[in-house]
Amino acid sequence: MILKDISFPTPQENILYDAALLELAEQGLGGEILRFWESEQPFVVLGRISKAAEDIHVSKVVHDRIPVLRRVSGGGTVLQGKGCLNYTLVLSKERPGIQDLHQSYQQILGAIIAALKALGINTVFHPLSDIALTQGNKKFSGNAQKRSRSFILHHGTLLYRFDLEKMEKYLTVPKNMPPYRKNRSHKEFVANLPSVTADSLKQKIQEIFNVSQEINHLSSIEKKCLADLFSRSNDAIYLNG
Repeated sequence: MILKDISFPTPQENILYDAALLELAEQGLGGEILRFWESEQPFVVLGRISKAAEDIHVSKVVHDRIPVLRRVSGGGTVLQGKGCLNYTLVLSKERPGIQDLHQSYQQILGAIIAALKALGINTVFHPLSDIALTQGNKKFSGNAQKRSRSFILHHGTLLYRFDLEKMEKYLTVPKNMPPYRKNRSHKEFVANLPSVTADSLKQKIQEIFNVSQEINHLSSIEKKCLADLFSRSNDAIYLNG
């Protein structure tokens, strides 16, 4: 597995690069990847079928000129920004447990939980796709997937130093809540990982996934694929302001 610790200056590039990695893997031009990235600026990401009018406080987002993008995977709407470390996995369906949706979440999030355990942080898996702190049962990680013919794209968030007030400001409370949320507001339900840095998270996660090589630049093929995705992304990306 190759590690790519690559963050782009724009929200669009960060979102579309994940899609490019999956597309290249499906074409036989790439393989299994672990990527880390973090955005310097806040922006909203809608899941593949999420509705902006239902999931965000539109007037506040427009007033503050917060970009709103749509990703290729499912899952709910999230707010990105500094203090939210993102990890992306492109994994072959030939891996044991990856072919099945539920098993894949259990396996991948189990690995993340093990990495956090090594850092002294106790967490719990809430199916289908959440991880929460054991203490207080507060969510710090949401995850989503896009499943293609031979590979899956799995990406997740890890809040470690995020401004949770912004989440309250820009995101509505979802209509469909997991039972463990117990009708809590964003501020009551979501938390940052305690006493941890982005670098320590990256180190433990890449150890868990047995990274064999690190390449922190784009190949010419990746650059071309990213440019192609930009050219046909009008229906997938929405910007306000």
